[in-house]
Amino acid sequence: MRVLIVSWEYPPVVVGGLGRHVHALAGRLAAAGHDVRVLCRQPSGTDAGTHPTVDEMHDGGVRALRVAEDPPHLEFDQDMVAWTLAMSHAMVRAVPAWLGTNGTNGTAWRPDVVHAHDWLVAYAAITLADVLEVPLVATLHATEAGRHSGWLSSAVSRQVHSVEWWLVQRADALITCSHAMRAETAGLFDRDESDITVLHNGIEPRHWQVDADEVDAVRARYAPDGAPLLLYFGRLEYEKGVHDLIAALPRIRRAFPGTRLLVAGRGTQEQFLVEQARTHRVRRAVRILGHLPDRELTATLAAVRAVVLPSRYEPFGMVALETAAAGAPLVASTAGGLGEVVRDGITGVSFAPGDVAGIAGAVGAVLADPASAAIRAAAATARLSAEFDWDRIAAGTAAVYAGARRRPAEHLPRPKIPTGNAFGP
Repeated sequence: MRVLIVSWEYPPVVVGGLGRHVHALAGRLAAAGHDVRVLCRQPSGTDAGTHPTVDEMHDGGVRALRVAEDPPHLEFDQDMVAWTLAMSHAMVRAVPAWLGTNGTNGTAWRPDVVHAHDWLVAYAAITLADVLEVPLVATLHATEAGRHSGWLSSAVSRQVHSVEWWLVQRADALITCSHAMRAETAGLFDRDESDITVLHNGIEPRHWQVDADEVDAVRARYAPDGAPLLLYFGRLEYEKGVHDLIAALPRIRRAFPGTRLLVAGRGTQEQFLVEQARTHRVRRAVRILGHLPDRELTATLAAVRAVVLPSRYEPFGMVALETAAAGAPLVASTAGGLGEVVRDGITGVSFAPGDVAGIAGAVGAVLADPASAAIRAAAATARLSAEFDWDRIAAGTAAVYAGARRRPAEHLPRPKIPTGNAFGP
């Protein structure tokens, strides 16, 4: 099949897990013989002078059009919806010439399907699917209501929710990364669960082993006295629940003196987490490391006694797969997709989202019994190839493409925005 994937992230432009997902999916689809093109963007804050639109051929046969930003001074953090509209406008303008040739004999290239990844590309993807008269497949990686615990209290949140609703209603086929996300999507956007296919995220094989001296260097840097080390890695946003882990740290340290927490990642909540560490009088026991390069992250995973993922909202939980690939013991909440990825007592230890005492108890169970923790970590690693293999996920995605049928166009009204909690009765 000829597949046009539309995404606001594609390496090296990576904001979160979506970019890695699209990269892996596109590569595996191409490896399976599909003709794949990715419509994406240049980094935020650049322009056509510094980063012009480029047509790239990537390893594995994926062709990508990386579209330059337009001249207006728009910033994602300050002008989110306007910035998104401008990105989509730039994408749509660039596509006709790009699809006018297949690069070999000068004939036009026409996709069999357009695949949109999340609401940020809804305008571009819907427009292209309509103009090209091909089916639109949409993968919803998260929802605005989910990120805000059901509350759509700001104007921007209401705008984003309405775009998500439009994309879900307009899509001819829908994919989510977990059963929890399927139920959330159906409930929020009035689609039958039977219309939504669940395809878990996968894990790319890579070298997850480092030299022993690199691991020793991490331990010497952060715990020269041999005290237990814990690690959180991922985005530093409120829904990730890192503040709950910090709140649990005093209890953990009372049971296991000297325990320290490493926090790797970037996000809007970094200063808030520093303040929480001060509030709970564990500031010296918490180290915020920023983004770690892959090799340094791998060494850190090998050095810690447990990785803790305290998410309050988690559509899937890619970091749980990365933890398993590295063979590190895992402690995770049951939020959303994490409850599917982590099997309590088998591949990790779980607790309820937001349960500070539960976090302390789960971490304590791992620290008190390293042998059992290692057995669970090995079980998590073994599960990867059976359930989270990208070749299987790509095959499932191609099956969705093949089954998608373009529905008759309809004029949709504006959705009703919940005035209370979107997940409430």
